[in-house]
Amino acid sequence: MSSLTTAPSIQTQRKLALSLLLAQGGITVTGSIVRVTGSGLGCNTWPNCHPGSLVPVPGAAPWIHQAVEFGNRLLTFVLVALTVAVFVAVLRAGRRKEIIIHSVIQGVGVIIQAVIGGISVWLDLKWWAVALHFLPSMLLVWLAAILFVRVGEPDDGEVRYTYSSGLRWLAALGAVLLSGVLMTGTMVTGAGPHSGDEGVGMEGRLEVDIDWIAHVHAWVMYAYLAATVLLLIGLILQQAPQRQRKQAWLLIGMILVQAAVGIGQYHLQVPRWSVPIHIGLCSFVVAATAILWAIGKVRVGGQATLTGSPAGDAKRTVTV
Repeated sequence: MSSLTTAPSIQTQRKLALSLLLAQGGITVTGSIVRVTGSGLGCNTWPNCHPGSLVPVPGAAPWIHQAVEFGNRLLTFVLVALTVAVFVAVLRAGRRKEIIIHSVIQGVGVIIQAVIGGISVWLDLKWWAVALHFLPSMLLVWLAAILFVRVGEPDDGEVRYTYSSGLRWLAALGAVLLSGVLMTGTMVTGAGPHSGDEGVGMEGRLEVDIDWIAHVHAWVMYAYLAATVLLLIGLILQQAPQRQRKQAWLLIGMILVQAAVGIGQYHLQVPRWSVPIHIGLCSFVVAATAILWAIGKVRVGGQATLTGSPAGDAKRTVTV
């Protein structure tokens, strides 16, 4: 007799979910590279790169701009492949409805994001169009982080809250403030020197005083940091599980690093090399915040330790 695997293990699902999370954050970094290299209109239409051509055309734009922008577009297909892989894995494992819905949202979100990106190109990278392209990416990072947490929990486990409802409200406030940080951050970028394409210049930029909007962005960030510190203090006082307290400490450390980078950018007048670092750290902060929120309610116990699902465990091995 031998055994035939018919459902992906919980470890495989977690690896796929982590890969998707990293890819969702990674494409924001490559997008920022498009911006700081002035390559946003290296492909000046969508879904084609240039009118009548899906791929770059020699001489239609500087080759480096075409390569950077077209390369960023190709990463969308990597995201599509990962969302399909996650969906198929959790479906074959017979995971609970919550996880299936999360996986579907990721796939739909990637498609919507591609369309929004195309619209921003049609609009010649107007600052608000680029902002509307970035913010949904952060939402997808948030949801991918929650998906990563949920696939690791047995479906038949008992739902348990790890910290009080009061602290969950504080965590929710932190998420709202983080949204404010991200929105004001896009406004700082919209008023800043990197339009996304060398030919566009400052046309279509946000016409506000950049010093003023940068300070607004900073003060919202300080409020978000304060809410997170209060959350950590509450977790300590309530003797929350070590996992939750460690996650809060990690998040505070990330916020401080991100704040230091942002302050450095301000004083150095936003050098090009600093933008991808700042954007990459955004994804880490968003993911860490989402994980801290997600582990406020966990599933513990349960017998479905192979695939996460009783149905998946039942068909994990088939004797032949």
